[in-house]
Amino acid sequence: MKNILVVGTGRFGRYAIEALHSLGHQILAVDRHEDRINKILPMVTGAEIGDSTDMQFMQSLGVEDFDLCIVAIGDDFLSSLETAAVLKDLGAKYIVARATGESQEKLLKRCGADVVVFPERQLGRWTAIRYSADNILDYIELEDGFTILKVDTPAEWGGKTLGEMDVRNRYGINILGIEDHGRMSMSINSETVMVADRDILVLGKTEDLQKVFHF
Repeated sequence: MKNILVVGTGRFGRYAIEALHSLGHQILAVDRHEDRINKILPMVTGAEIGDSTDMQFMQSLGVEDFDLCIVAIGDDFLSSLETAAVLKDLGAKYIVARATGESQEKLLKRCGADVVVFPERQLGRWTAIRYSADNILDYIELEDGFTILKVDTPAEWGGKTLGEMDVRNRYGINILGIEDHGRMSMSINSETVMVADRDILVLGKTEDLQKVFHF
C-alpha cells in the first residue's frame, strides 16, 4: 500500500483514483473545484479544495511524505507545469504528469516530472491495434520496443509442443502463458502442447510480433 497524492480530479484523475482505490492505496485528492472533489470522496482517504500552484497550500499537505504524486490536470497546461515545479521544490519523491504531446512532455520534465504519460495517444493506439486485427485480444507496450500480446493460438500451431515449434529461435518471440480451462496458466515448458483457439500471451519485439500475428 502506498500513500499517493493526485492533483486534478477530472476524467483522467478520477479514473486514476478509481484504480488506485481498488488496489488499496491511500489517496489524497486535490482540486480547485468542489463539485469534482465531491464526486471522488468515497474513494479517497482525504481531499482538499485548493490551488495546486500555491506553494504555501501545497506545503501544508506534506508533499515530501507521499510515495507518488500524480499531476492529472487536463484543462490547464500552465497549471500542470507550475504544479510539477511546486511539487519538485517541495521534495516530492516521484512525479507522474499527464501530457498531450512531446513538447508538453519536455516542458513537464524540465519542471520536475519524472515520468510523463499520454492517455489519449496511448488509448488511441491501443484501440487501433486491438480492433483492426482479428486475432489480437489485448496488448501492452513495454519499453525498448517490446510488446506483450494476448492472441488466439494460430490454427497451424495446434497439436504441436513448444519444443517442436521453437518459436524463440524461429520467430524471436516468447510464449509466456496459455489459456487452460478459462484461466491463463504460466506453468509451461517445452513439452506443453498448443491447442488451437485457446488464448496465449506472447512477448517480443513489436516488429517480430507483427510478422507472426499480422497487425
